[in-house]
Order: sequence, then C-alpha cells, then structure tokens
Amino acid sequence: MKLTWYGHSCMGMEVAGLQLLFDPFISGNPMAKSIKVEEVPATHVLLTHGHGDHVADAEAILKRTGAMLVGNAEICGWYEAKGIKRTTPMNIGGETDLGDCRVRLTIAQHSSTMPDGASGGDPGGFVIFTPEGNFHHAGDTGLMLDMQLLKRYKLNYACLPIGDNYTMGYNDAVEAARYMGVTTVVGMHYNTFPAVTINVEKAKDAFRAAEIRLVLPMIGETIEL
Repeated sequence: MKLTWYGHSCMGMEVAGLQLLFDPFISGNPMAKSIKVEEVPATHVLLTHGHGDHVADAEAILKRTGAMLVGNAEICGWYEAKGIKRTTPMNIGGETDLGDCRVRLTIAQHSSTMPDGASGGDPGGFVIFTPEGNFHHAGDTGLMLDMQLLKRYKLNYACLPIGDNYTMGYNDAVEAARYMGVTTVVGMHYNTFPAVTINVEKAKDAFRAAEIRLVLPMIGETIEL
C-alpha cells in the first residue's frame, strides 16, 4: 500500500490496482508548488467535504482522468451539474464497493459548504477496506467519542488532521488514535497557512510519549504503509 502526500489533506493511495485521491487541493496550496496537478493520477477522487482547501482541483482532475467521484449526495450533485458523470453518492454510515476495495463514509465534526456557497451536506471521513489492510482518512474533524467505533475495523493507520484552529490539534489527534486503536498516524492539515502552523517537534514528542508512530512525509513523497 503506497501513500503520496500532496500537501494539506490531499493524499494519494495506490492499493489493489486503484489510485485513490483524497481532497485534492494542490494548485492553491503555497506549499505544493512542486506538484504538477496535471500529472496526479486518480481512478477515484474522494471528497470529505466541500471547502475550497479540499476540493479546489477536483473538477480538473475528474475531467482529465475520468475518475469516479465518491462523496456525499450533495457534493456529487454539485459536480454532476458541472458535467461530472461518474459519481458515487453516499451518506454517513453507508458503504459501497470500489473494485477490490470497499469504502465507508464516516461522521466528522466540522462544517461544509461548496466554493460557491451551496450546501456541501454533512462533512465526513472515509474508512477504506482493502486486501492489503484498512485505513481511515478523517477529513477535517474535531475529537469525538464516535471515533471509538472505528476500532472495530482494525485499521492499519489513520490520516488525521493535526493543525488545530480549524480541526483538532496534535494532542487531540493522539487521543483520536487511541480511540481508533491505531499505532500509526499520518499527519495532515498542518503548516499550510499561518492559522494551522504547528511546532512539529512538539507534535512528534506528543505522539512518541503515547507510543504512537507519527508519519510526516515530505510533500510529493511516496511511502509504503
């Protein structure tokens, strides 16, 4: 299972012959200038919510690649009106198949509007069940007790926001990892803008003290998980 971090909350997962791309925000990300959006691969684009820093490049990537859009019904409907024909509308608690993988849409504590102010439906996250293991992309969220329910999915790792201000910070992310029963966390949604800038060394210390592995790839770096 390969993971590429494109900055912010944008993750590319290569697994079971699929290229899963989460929350593509690249062209507007000042930290991701080295990434060429036109070269980012995708068989599926998964959107956790409608904020611009999660969907900015979705339309262009969907039209270029012909990828399947996966998201809540409101997000899928918004893109269908823009000419995106391959969509998989979901809602919280539902599951659907993506080839040899399966995806579950989970709750997130956040907000969601589309770039034009239209409703983005309920924000969410995704649990991905794969032949190579299971993982969670939490989207933007605060800490919540519902995360304890994710422990039953035997997650290999979780992608969690650690930047604070708009989402939980790294201390709450440590607690979230405990709730989920994961021992490996990929940090995201941090150091993109001043409001989400953190002390990385303190974040590492917090996870180290909890005996949880914190993975912080470089932007554009591909790692094995």
